[in-house]
Amino acid sequence: MKNMFCFQCEQTAGNIACTARAGVCGKQDHTANLQDELLGSLIRLAQKDTDTTDKRVIDLILDGLFTTVTNVSFDDDSIRGKIDTVQKASGAGAYSMINIWEADEDIRSLKSLILYGIKGMAAYAYHAWALGFEDETVSGFFLKALDAIGNDDYGMDELLPMVLKTGEVNLLCMELLDRANTETYGTPVPTTVPLAIEKGPFIVVSGHDLHDLHLLLEQTKDKGINIYTHGEMLPAHGYPKLKAYAHLKGNFGTAWQSQQKEFIDIPAPVLFTTNCLMPVKENYQDRIFTTAVVAYPDMIHIGPDKDFTPVIEKALELGGYKEIHAMTGINGGSTVMTGFGHGAVLGVADKVIEAVKDGAIKHFFLVGGCDGARPGRNYYTEFVRQAPKDTMILTLACGKYRFNDLDIGEIGGLPRILDMGQCNDAYSAIKVALALADAFECGVNDLPLTLVLSWYEQKAVCILLTLLHLGIKNMLLGPTLPAFVSPNILSFLRENYALTPISTPEDDLKRILGA
Repeated sequence: MKNMFCFQCEQTAGNIACTARAGVCGKQDHTANLQDELLGSLIRLAQKDTDTTDKRVIDLILDGLFTTVTNVSFDDDSIRGKIDTVQKASGAGAYSMINIWEADEDIRSLKSLILYGIKGMAAYAYHAWALGFEDETVSGFFLKALDAIGNDDYGMDELLPMVLKTGEVNLLCMELLDRANTETYGTPVPTTVPLAIEKGPFIVVSGHDLHDLHLLLEQTKDKGINIYTHGEMLPAHGYPKLKAYAHLKGNFGTAWQSQQKEFIDIPAPVLFTTNCLMPVKENYQDRIFTTAVVAYPDMIHIGPDKDFTPVIEKALELGGYKEIHAMTGINGGSTVMTGFGHGAVLGVADKVIEAVKDGAIKHFFLVGGCDGARPGRNYYTEFVRQAPKDTMILTLACGKYRFNDLDIGEIGGLPRILDMGQCNDAYSAIKVALALADAFECGVNDLPLTLVLSWYEQKAVCILLTLLHLGIKNMLLGPTLPAFVSPNILSFLRENYALTPISTPEDDLKRILGA
């Protein structure tokens, strides 16, 4: 008998599904089942309310979908509260998600792609909404997609176009978020970020939400507290408005999945603003704070008023390190670079184009996506390490922590590794690829460009759907293929998009470069 059913992340049990009393991510069965009830409640809400101008409905949908993304909420009481709010708004109960999990495998696969796609898109929209940037087309699609997921009569003919439509609308959503971030905080600029922690009180900020980081920077100004980013918050250092705060000092640790080791004995509080929270260890449970959709039992939650006083008081109480605390990347580097968004890269496009024409750059690799703990992810480190010196590495999202502290040299004064930002910044990579295709008067698939992707959770799914919508082919995906993609749907993706699983760095480089 199944206690739960969840196969939405890359590390799902046996690459089939988590069905026991706890998922691989640490989520308990009762929490997973409540999240399914929340999703079912959102489906009923979308079926009843089709008015895209009703901001309360859209806000409930964004909040609810984001809550069910992997590593966001582990708190049953918080999820029950959201279920009650949604059901009061709809006047209905919950659609049974068992109808999806036990459907024909191809129908289940297509509905899962749509569902996980809109979960990821909801995260991007949530960040844009927080900065006052909204889009009615994006809002309306959440309603249409949820309605389609809950329609038990829909077959392949109705669902497959909806899968690709998810990618199309997500492109609009990512462009909206890019505009929200750059118009609010400025166009990112290349920035060297130290990994050592200075002595004295400090706060670590994890997740993705630049708005929350900005509010914390304001509230800690002139208080003798330094701020350090963690995980996907690293690219914040490239934004001029955030860089202007002298107490935004550097980056603490590496990728999200190492937090249970890196937070041991940390003499500072950690604020989680979005997903990436892992089950909290007793050693540091008194210094974890959550906000927005993130929730964990018995942790102090900062509400909508965004008064970070409890976090600030904890930082002053703990006092930080007594001396400079040396930390490094996983390859031993003491600094990393970020800030190579589309504004920075296209600002030197003439140099890049000339380097391609001169033969100094033979190939571009976009090596990016989510990191995770499953064995095999060292593939991405070795791929970058072994890539020939006449190739450039574009990267984004937390997968870059596998190699972003490597020193692999420069080409034409540019570092060979260009960090384009968070997974939220995938639009930057797309914009650069389209600009290069325009400059060389060819299609993206004709460029000397290969996408080597790692995935873990649902934001990676919606980015993949966007790339499929754009017709991009010959992508490599790993460490494993999604458990929710059925053999027939996988065959479709392979035949139409040449989507291929990774093999070994040596074999993949040889095949790509023809060496």
